[in-house]
Amino acid sequence: MSLIFLKLGGSLITDKHTPSTARPEVIARLAKEIAQARAEIPNLQLVLGHGSGSFGHVAASKYHTRQGVHSAEEWQGFSEVWQQASTLNKLVMQALHTANLPAVAFPASAGALVSDGKVTDWDLSGLKMSLENGLMPVVYGDVVFDTVRGGTILSTEDIFRHLAGELHPAKILLAGIEAGVWADYPACTQLVNTITPQNLEDIVGGVKGSAATDVTGGMRSKVEEMLALIAQHPELEILIFSGQESGAVYRALAGEQIGTRLHGDAI
Repeated sequence: MSLIFLKLGGSLITDKHTPSTARPEVIARLAKEIAQARAEIPNLQLVLGHGSGSFGHVAASKYHTRQGVHSAEEWQGFSEVWQQASTLNKLVMQALHTANLPAVAFPASAGALVSDGKVTDWDLSGLKMSLENGLMPVVYGDVVFDTVRGGTILSTEDIFRHLAGELHPAKILLAGIEAGVWADYPACTQLVNTITPQNLEDIVGGVKGSAATDVTGGMRSKVEEMLALIAQHPELEILIFSGQESGAVYRALAGEQIGTRLHGDAI
C-alpha cells in the first residue's frame, strides 16, 4: 500500500480575507479529484487533512489561542475556535460524502493530549483501523488541551508530523493557492523547484509568512516544519503546490511532481 497525506490548505478552501467564508465550489471539485484518484490508483491509501482558513484563524488570532488558554475569556475563545473549525470540517465532510468518499473525521480536540504544543498522547487505533478497512481518515487544524499552556492549537502540519511517526507515509502533499515556494515572495516571479536541508539557507530570505491572518506561521513555518520532519524520516517526499488549477490535486496524487519538492539526501 502507498500511504499519502494530503492537506487542503485553508487558503484554498476558504476566502482567508473574509471571516467564516468557505469556497464550496472549490471544496466540491477537490473532493471529486480525490475520488478520481482513489478509483484509478491501485492500493492508494490516503489521510486527508485541511486547514481552518478564515474560520479558525480569525478567532484564534483574536484570543491568542495558540500561545495558551488560561482566563475565562480565553477559554470562551477556545470554544469559539473549536466551533469555527468544526463548522468548516462539516462542510468538507459533506462534500467528501457527496463525492462518495468513505471519509471519517478524527478531530484532534477529541483525542489528542498535548504538552507545550507537542502531542504526548493520542490513541490512533480507530484511525489505523479505518485505513485498514478502506476508509479515508480526515484530520484538520483544531484546538487541543495542553498540560502546559492550558489549551492551544494544532495545525494540520503539527498533526501530520505526529501521524508520520505512527503511519510512515511515502509522501505529504500540501495544496494551497501558491504555485509552490517563492524565492522572492511577494513578487512571486521565482519559483523554487527543490528544497533540501542543504539549500534552505540560500533561499530562506525570500520565504515569508502568509499574506492573510495565519496563526500557525505561514509558508516559512511550513517549510521549516516539513524539513524537520524529513530529517526524522529521510525517505519522505513533500510537495507544496497550488490546488487552484483543476486537476492539480489529482495529478499530485497520481505521482506528478508539481510545485516545490522538499526532500532529504535519501531521495
